[in-house]
Amino acid sequence: MNRRHFIKSTTTASVGILTLSSTKLLASLLQQPTYKLTTLRNNVGIFTERGGTIVYYLSKDGIVIVDTEFPDPAKHLIDELNKQTTYPFSLLINTHHHGDHTGGNIAFKGKVKHVIGHENCLANYKRVAAEQKSEDKQLFQNITFKDTWKTKVGNEKIKAHYFGPAHTNGDAIIHFEHANIAHVGDLMFNKIYPFIDMKAGASFKNWITVIDKIVTTFDDSTLFVFGHGSKNAVIGGKEDLKQMQQYIEQLLLLVAQQIKMGKSKAEILQIQSIPNVGVWTDEFKQIQSNLDAAYSELI
Repeated sequence: MNRRHFIKSTTTASVGILTLSSTKLLASLLQQPTYKLTTLRNNVGIFTERGGTIVYYLSKDGIVIVDTEFPDPAKHLIDELNKQTTYPFSLLINTHHHGDHTGGNIAFKGKVKHVIGHENCLANYKRVAAEQKSEDKQLFQNITFKDTWKTKVGNEKIKAHYFGPAHTNGDAIIHFEHANIAHVGDLMFNKIYPFIDMKAGASFKNWITVIDKIVTTFDDSTLFVFGHGSKNAVIGGKEDLKQMQQYIEQLLLLVAQQIKMGKSKAEILQIQSIPNVGVWTDEFKQIQSNLDAAYSELI
């Protein structure tokens, strides 16, 4: 929940609150933090505030962080974890380069020795930072991999997988093997029309293949953490991934049908929803870009 939505919902209920208590209580509620830490299993949890979901793992041998949202949320995460434990920070891993997943990396400067990501993640990250002239505000990966990367921290074996271009050409899945929790980053937008970064080598067609690989690589008890989700539903299983896959398949099918019917690109971009996928929201205003990307791939 973002702060604006929180304030709106709290204000709506304010009459009832004031009847039961006082304006001091309302003021206190409005000052409550909008971020949240949720423990999942085996000392692995998630942090949500503003941006892509963060995963953390607590161990006396070090804290591992996957993705960092933005600078302020990253600082909130650090402060909250420091309240819970005196364990040092060990590793930072990025699922991909987008700013709502790497913007808070800088908050870990001097706290972690290594930042890990796919080799294309680093290339995209550096390119975007150079375009924005913001290199001094970044903490880039100093360890990259091509296909897989693995390590052990405490009781947890951590393995990163790369299955090819999808949301970008540098999306990694980070698997905490003992907990059996996999952070799939923005390979999963749960019931939200996704952002696809064609400039960073993305592919809707291959996204379908990548989801196939995820579903076959991990078992039925794997708990998946999503980059984004409608109503903040960022945890799920294989069925959720299959629904994402179905969305992409139906998107490509729809656009292919429109092209076959002789519709122009401008006409196709006027489509307001994708049929046969259930209820999806356009929270990030991406339906036109989805249609555009699908059109570009198909022609």
